[in-house]
Amino acid sequence: VQLQASGGGLVQAGGSLRLSCTASGHIFSSYVMGWFRQAPGKEREFVASIDLDAGLTYITGLVRDRFTISRDNAENTIYLEMNNLKPQDTAVYFCAADPSGRWRTSRLKKNYELWGQGTQVTVSS
Repeated sequence: VQLQASGGGLVQAGGSLRLSCTASGHIFSSYVMGWFRQAPGKEREFVASIDLDAGLTYITGLVRDRFTISRDNAENTIYLEMNNLKPQDTAVYFCAADPSGRWRTSRLKKNYELWGQGTQVTVSS
C-alpha cells in the first residue's frame, strides 16, 4: 500500500484548501488514518485522525474549529478540509495509516506504519 497526498498550495490567510490522501492498494476498514504536519525546524505534529470503519474523527484543539477530516472508503481516500487558514498553518502535510487501528491513541505518530510523501501548504499573511 502506498499513500499519495495532494491538494497543497499557496493561499492567502483566511483562505481554504482541501487535501486528499489516496491509497493505492487495499486499505482495510479496520485502519486508522491520520494527518500530520511539519513546519520548518519543528517536530511533525498530529492534526487529525479518522477511523475508517466507524467514521470517528479526532482533530487537535489547535485547528478543531477550522479543519475537518473525512473519508471515502470506496475511493480509498481521506480528506482534510482546511478553512480560515492562518500563516501558522504553513507546513508540509503528511497522511499516514495505522493498519492496527489503534483509535484511542491515534494522535501518536509512532502508531503509523505507512506514510505519504507530504504536500506543502503555504499561507501568506
